[in-house]
Amino acid sequence: MFADYGKDIVCAGVSSILTTTVNAILRLDAKAIEYSHTKEGFELETKKENPTIEILLENMISLLKELEESYPKNIKVESEEER
Repeated sequence: MFADYGKDIVCAGVSSILTTTVNAILRLDAKAIEYSHTKEGFELETKKENPTIEILLENMISLLKELEESYPKNIKVESEEER
């Protein structure tokens, strides 16, 4: 809800980060993760240990946290431990 539909740079950034990461992981191993998204958020669960996938996920979280720092009213990054 940073801006009107189609002009929301926060939404576009989050979508790009998540889509790129999920697609990369699925190309490596289609059974490595399960994910879901709703209007309330996005959830991802790892099903297999893989060092490359761990790096991709760490990068995704880092990028999302950078967005959170710039737009704290518009994005909240939570881990399972923080819930």
